[in-house]
Amino acid sequence: MAEVPLFEHEADFLIHFRVGEMSFLPAKNAKLGMWERKPRVEGAKRGLCPLITSNFSTRKKCPGKRFLLYDFMKNSEMSGSSPFKMRLVHLDLKGAPPKVSYLSEVFPLFHALGANGLLLEYEDMFPYDGRLRLLRAKHAYSPPEIKEILHLATLNKLEVIPLVQTFGHMEFVLKHEALAHLREVALFPNTLNPHEAEALALVGAMVSQVMELHPGARWFHVGCDEVYYLGEGEASRRWLQQEHNTKARLCLSHIKAVACHVLARHPATRPLVWDDMLRSIPEDQLSASGVPQLVEPVLWDYGADLDVHGKALLMEKYRKCGFLRLWAASAFKGATGVSQALTPIEHHLRNNVQWLQVAARGPADVLQGIVLTGWQRYDHFSVLCELLPVGIPSLAVCLQSLLHGGFTEDVKAKVENFLGISNLEVTDFTSEGPGSFPGSDILALVTHVSLHLRSSVDSLLERDRYVSGWFSPYHRRRKLVHPVMVQHIQPQALSLLARWSAVVRELEAALHRVFYPDAVEEWLEENVQPSLRRLQALLQDLREAATARPHVAQDP
Repeated sequence: MAEVPLFEHEADFLIHFRVGEMSFLPAKNAKLGMWERKPRVEGAKRGLCPLITSNFSTRKKCPGKRFLLYDFMKNSEMSGSSPFKMRLVHLDLKGAPPKVSYLSEVFPLFHALGANGLLLEYEDMFPYDGRLRLLRAKHAYSPPEIKEILHLATLNKLEVIPLVQTFGHMEFVLKHEALAHLREVALFPNTLNPHEAEALALVGAMVSQVMELHPGARWFHVGCDEVYYLGEGEASRRWLQQEHNTKARLCLSHIKAVACHVLARHPATRPLVWDDMLRSIPEDQLSASGVPQLVEPVLWDYGADLDVHGKALLMEKYRKCGFLRLWAASAFKGATGVSQALTPIEHHLRNNVQWLQVAARGPADVLQGIVLTGWQRYDHFSVLCELLPVGIPSLAVCLQSLLHGGFTEDVKAKVENFLGISNLEVTDFTSEGPGSFPGSDILALVTHVSLHLRSSVDSLLERDRYVSGWFSPYHRRRKLVHPVMVQHIQPQALSLLARWSAVVRELEAALHRVFYPDAVEEWLEENVQPSLRRLQALLQDLREAATARPHVAQDP
């Protein structure tokens, strides 16, 4: 079936939002700020709940959309069972790490949806101690909190695999001045210098502290993906000038050293590595390195159109090199845009269904499991992408599809039942019903803000005839305004600011229940404050223009 792109949300959607004790229904073709007040439904869940219905004119603009889901279901039906024994939910804690209280609410849901494990990427949220204490984030989990997380995971039959980056993506370590001398390239904190004995001692100490709080872990993920600038440091340049030395050999030697460190101290724990640095290395070099006997690679691809045949060939290559077990990694969020706020479920559903197709191409005993990654930042310094509660419907769709071998009407109904959503939309960002899963209020509020805050402010500032005609940037710089125009512009701007401020207060309270203050501040600063500041600046300019001393000016 041909790929059908998402289409933009159109004005003829009727969107009903509940805000606190009242609700607002934007009338079709109404002017900005004209909302019909409706009484709050008795017993309804507090929060901003988008209840979306489109009229038939919208469907006519994209006639294939209404049948897209059902065509996709038909094409995705498989055996009805999962080829993945392990189904891990990845929690990327380097951005917006959830409070333990929220994890206690979502772990039972993860288990019910079909997950039986967690990949915990701690980054700076682990309570490193001693000389590593500087790695801790301000709100890092305490050792008792780590133990509580592991206890909650055990209660919900979720096996925990810790992840510690030990080569690339070392920004949270190498950003510190005290450790900057261990960078591969002095200017960039991405990659560890593999030639420094102190570098291996550093990652060894990190691994040891994490393993101390994860006794009995069957697997330990050592990262090793996206080792950018490897071979570009001064020590590496000198090393590469020697005969037979290559970047591939350099990469493999470090991976081997880290894996040997883990196995020497924890012989029952198998190291996992992301596979991207291994893909292009010739089979003979991989085989001769000894790495296949030490680690299990995790093949990752988050695309909606991944090359199924190419992945099957890659699996066969790894098997020939001596890797006995392989893992797959899909994504349920955090892989479609560095600043993505809403999760495109269809993209991730296609990605996971295609991983089912990859699994069907290989021997049944090769793939140990699949990691459903949920990236929260692209790297330590990037902005936040979709928050965990926003991605839960996508996670539910993907887990259930992996569990049942495809996405069918029955699977869709199961997902809706788990989430408390009457009609889950897979092909756009709008679903009927608020949902009753942990964090569903955050999803509803973030959806409302993401789809409508900026556009409503743009509509007033750029398309309102009074603002664009009588209080343009020219007028604002010169403090010029016709007094009668103040009466037209100010009430609209004040009303819009008051409504959005109420929504933001509710969102902020909901976010604080799940996340730590720094994450709440960051998300609001990135996604809310720029639009509110534009409104506030308009009102400030209007007040100053209205109170300016009258003077004769040229016609603008």
